[in-house]
Amino acid sequence: MRVYTGKQPYQCKDCGNCFTDKRNLKPRMRGHTGEQLYQCKECDTCFTWNSYLKAHMRIHTGEQPYHCKECDQRFTLKGNLKAHMRVHTGERPYKCKECDKHFTQKGNLKTHMRIHTSDQPYQCKQCDKLFSEASNLRKHMKVHTGERPYQCKECDKCFSRKDNLKTHMRMHTGDQPYQCKECDKCFTWKSCLKAHMRVHTGEQSYQCKKCDKCFTWNSYLKAHMRIHTGEQPYHCKECDKRFTLKGNLKTHMIIHTGEQPYHCKECDKRFTLKSDLKLHMRVHTGEQRYHCKECDKCFSWKSNLKSHMRVHTREQPYQCKKCDKCFTWKDNLKTHMAVRTGIRHYYGIRKLEEIIVDRHILVFRVIFM
Repeated sequence: MRVYTGKQPYQCKDCGNCFTDKRNLKPRMRGHTGEQLYQCKECDTCFTWNSYLKAHMRIHTGEQPYHCKECDQRFTLKGNLKAHMRVHTGERPYKCKECDKHFTQKGNLKTHMRIHTSDQPYQCKQCDKLFSEASNLRKHMKVHTGERPYQCKECDKCFSRKDNLKTHMRMHTGDQPYQCKECDKCFTWKSCLKAHMRVHTGEQSYQCKKCDKCFTWNSYLKAHMRIHTGEQPYHCKECDKRFTLKGNLKTHMIIHTGEQPYHCKECDKRFTLKSDLKLHMRVHTGEQRYHCKECDKCFSWKSNLKSHMRVHTREQPYQCKKCDKCFTWKDNLKTHMAVRTGIRHYYGIRKLEEIIVDRHILVFRVIFM
């Protein structure tokens, strides 16, 4: 009759919960006393309630009576099916009160809360390092045991963690899952994408403590520091010349090998350096990127602009050692020397006349043989 009247005369003294039947109170008390009457005959694990033992037995029998109607995945426990269904429904009923983040399972929320509480209940017995999750401790233990159970089938390299193997496999598959939203460039690793993004943001996180110069990447800072330390770790085996950067050594080695790997597709001319090929291509493209701000004249090469600027600045850096006369261009000094030394025939000059344009500029009229 108590079922209908709602009367619950049996109360648990530990938690205050009330029950209609005395038989329901007794199992409840086991939760407080820790009594475990039900033992598994397969592995001797003990349980407080018979229902827990029944569910546990499915581990040994392989029984999975609960299946998902959406994807036919099967589960041993009803609770696991219920939690799985949230994958399809998108339901996240467990909310963090600190940051409003939502979770599918209560256990995930509990783990997440350790970020806010800084709780690290799992400790390594080897080095006393603490972890928020048991799984992270298990992964860490492989550092001490040296265990590397995950092996690459392509190159036999072994890894302590499955996700490290998964990342490594991209070297063989060529998979580049991380794409830059700015230029659509793809990367194998997330860290590479993160570093690449600095090209677009202009972020320079690495600063030299000697001269306050900033760099986008740590490797650039390390290379820069050699300017201050004088370190030259890369040396040529042919002539013992030393270099600060590996790339500079590689470029230098071409002097000894005579290699000219860069060739022009227009005229088949070959070059030692890629930069030299790039400069040469302006002969074919007609590109004139260097612009004189004084007269708007354009030049293909920076050196030509620099030489041209002397017309405006009146600079005469080339001086004759015989008569102290100065010239704007080296060729003018060279021609002048031919007159003074009497070796015009060496240059094929039959007649040469100096013409003074004004007191600043001296040019020559040259008549060749």
